[in-house]
Amino acid sequence: MFDVQNIRKDFPILNREVNGKPLVYLDNAATSQTPQQVIDVIVDYYANYNANIHRGVHTLSQEATDKYEQARIKIQEHFNIKKAHEVIMTSGTTHSINLVSNGFSSLVKEGDELLVSAMEHHSNIVPWQMLCERTGAELKVIPMNAQGELVMEDYHKMLSEKTKLVFCNHISNALGTINPIQEIIDAAHKVGAAVLIDGAQAAPHLKADMQSLDVDFYTVSAHKICGPTGVGMLYGKEEWLGKLPPYQGGGEMIAEVTFEKTTYADLPHKFEAGTPNICGGIAFGAAIDYMNAIGFDAIAAYENELLKYATNELLKIDGLKIYGTAEKKTSVVSFNIKGLHPYDIGSILDKLGIAVRTGHHCAQPIMDYYKIPGTVRASFAFYNTKEEIDVLVKGVERAMKMLL
Repeated sequence: MFDVQNIRKDFPILNREVNGKPLVYLDNAATSQTPQQVIDVIVDYYANYNANIHRGVHTLSQEATDKYEQARIKIQEHFNIKKAHEVIMTSGTTHSINLVSNGFSSLVKEGDELLVSAMEHHSNIVPWQMLCERTGAELKVIPMNAQGELVMEDYHKMLSEKTKLVFCNHISNALGTINPIQEIIDAAHKVGAAVLIDGAQAAPHLKADMQSLDVDFYTVSAHKICGPTGVGMLYGKEEWLGKLPPYQGGGEMIAEVTFEKTTYADLPHKFEAGTPNICGGIAFGAAIDYMNAIGFDAIAAYENELLKYATNELLKIDGLKIYGTAEKKTSVVSFNIKGLHPYDIGSILDKLGIAVRTGHHCAQPIMDYYKIPGTVRASFAFYNTKEEIDVLVKGVERAMKMLL
């Protein structure tokens, strides 16, 4: 049995009020909330073994190092990664993508082509535009349709021997679309291209298997999966990570330094310059433990119930339009009310204690496609309830009465 009320007890923030109303937190695509079990791990680190890692011989340093590297193993096992050193600890998905795009500066040239999907977060667009500016490579866009699905026929036609890299999100943060990444990866590999998948939005909802997918790079942010902000991971195949130069220079990423020459450390330390977010990494591992204890199959089934319920109830509202109606999608509903600006709706919902996201969700090309300024986005997690969706629907109806 999936006991949502018992799960909600793990999240202290769900007990608070906002503007005198019980908090209804529906902004999970931006960041998930943190359970007490993860908060306790963070407190334990700073209270009992706060120390820098890897280089210390004293007890605290050794304890911190062990916990940090244990977290790397948890990440490796969760995503079914072949080797632990293929897990690079980063500050999050944006850092991870920039690390790869910077490294490809030496691997692509003028005349090469990079393919990006039309529904990417800005973090998976801008770094590649910068790479194209540096190298003269061309950025080409895989189109989407009105349902918020990629036009795969066009994607297959775009692939050629010129294609060096394809990058796409696993799940759209703005629309909730689950993209056919296995087909994308397999087709790209047939022409010799590498593939980077932005898994930030997928990680809270499903377990991605790196060996089964055979993807070259995959990125995740811990704060999307009940962990802390400021930490994430980059998975990269050993052969690709070996080709990329270090992204940053400093301590930890070196083997030997002289004023004449520096040699770099082996993986993963080659890409982990400086003192990392030690506590964040340890808490990332704890968050993975927490989510696995609940079970991703149970999470997916429950969140699908929430998605169906919210979609049905919201569509009963006159003038409401949902953007992103893909056959395969996760628990995100982006919508607008005819004649109303999404910001105005979001502001009124906040007065009622309802947290949603408004705007273009760092996916402005999607909004340009639909010719809208943005949407109201309600994104659900496994700790949300149908009763909270009812509160959202009533809140939207109240906003309409106030604004129309």
